[in-house]
Amino acid sequence: MLRVFPLLLGLLLSQPVLANFSPQPAIKHLPGGQDAALIVVDPASGQVKYSQREKQLQAPASTQKLITALAAKLYLGDSFRFTTDFERSGDDIIVRFSGDPTLSRPQLAALLAQLKKAKINTVKGNIVLNGAVFSGYERAPGWPWDILGVCYSAPASSISLEHNCVQGALYSNKALGQTTRVNIPAHQPVRVTTDAVVVSKEQQKARYCDLTLVADNNNTYQLSGCLHKRSQPLPLNFAVQNTELYAGAVIRSELKRVGIGFEGKIVRDDTARGKRIARHQSDPLPLLLDTMVKDSDNLIADNLAKTLGGQYFKQPGSFSNGVAAIKAILNEKAGIDLSKAVLVDGSGLSRNNRVSAAQMMEVITYLYQNDKQLNLLSTLPVSGKSGTLRYRQSIRHQPLQDKIAAKSGSLFGTYNLAGLITTKSGKQLLFVQFVTNYHPEEPEEGAPKVAPPIEHFERELYRSLYESF
Repeated sequence: MLRVFPLLLGLLLSQPVLANFSPQPAIKHLPGGQDAALIVVDPASGQVKYSQREKQLQAPASTQKLITALAAKLYLGDSFRFTTDFERSGDDIIVRFSGDPTLSRPQLAALLAQLKKAKINTVKGNIVLNGAVFSGYERAPGWPWDILGVCYSAPASSISLEHNCVQGALYSNKALGQTTRVNIPAHQPVRVTTDAVVVSKEQQKARYCDLTLVADNNNTYQLSGCLHKRSQPLPLNFAVQNTELYAGAVIRSELKRVGIGFEGKIVRDDTARGKRIARHQSDPLPLLLDTMVKDSDNLIADNLAKTLGGQYFKQPGSFSNGVAAIKAILNEKAGIDLSKAVLVDGSGLSRNNRVSAAQMMEVITYLYQNDKQLNLLSTLPVSGKSGTLRYRQSIRHQPLQDKIAAKSGSLFGTYNLAGLITTKSGKQLLFVQFVTNYHPEEPEEGAPKVAPPIEHFERELYRSLYESF
């Protein structure tokens, strides 16, 4: 059992700011109207080296994945794996999904190949999809409607396959005024069309013309508007809209490919049960969390949150019972009280989430104090080295390269970091940076390119931290 150390909330709210460090020169780089909450803590002494607006509730964005990761580690344990089972009931084959966010098409095909080993050369009954492990919405409140067609907003479904994502490309290497061309791999059971027009950059700006995407529940996608002329194709990532329809189409295609006949229909029945004949297991939880944190994987985070809700409350998992479980687990097992935080998903994608820098510092502190048991600090991206910090311009170069391990988080107008920095003297400091209402002015046309204000702010802030301690 993990030892619970006294956390720093009392210190954060009561200790005076120490004078040997100030972020004010860095903050001056931020545009007017911004709202920056900052905390810097020395974990060796518990001293708050700097705090500003630490009780202010802010959108945590993807730093919230650290909250989900800690709850999963404390409750599910390292041996946890998602499972996908094939069961037999008479002539029917039941596919029992568990919300595995990493289940791939080849892995599904390998399960189908097990049918032949069971001497099933033709499925004479139905193939039944069972997704009873989750219930409720597949998209959380506060997910903007205009991003639901792209893969980082893929639905958090019990029936998850290929990350609920389809990749493609849009070509605009044509004469101005012509229609773009879209390409989707032939094996993908989705339909994408385009009437988007090729324009120049000047025409695109003058017409206020953007590339738009409309998707429907039949996994049909329509691209419209305009795209400026490009020599290279524009990569596209479409979020599957109907996961049941998509999985069924892939299963039908893979049955044919492996040479198994099929005489029935593909149907959904969350009450179906049978005798297991094949099983696929995902990677264990530590590997899932490493991918989730380093790559900021929303689907893993949200499906883990729903899984926590299902297992903690012993009912189908949902966004609502998932975040309730996360709060209860952290309170019971880590002494972290998030009752006044607003959580609605596990990924931080929702604009409705609100967490204070003080609350996030409690989480970071617990990760640091219990790292030998948790081993979660190793999942953090490292500046200039790995994950979402590998190419973060503000901290990827010397002297900050390899000195910061932190979870990033960004939404419209929000730029966050939460983690630890190793200073020039070798001292480790914990920090939380929540910058919201960040809306810099657009540069004038023809002006030389310069680094954005947030880059100047972070570079000066973390170099000052590095040099000061």
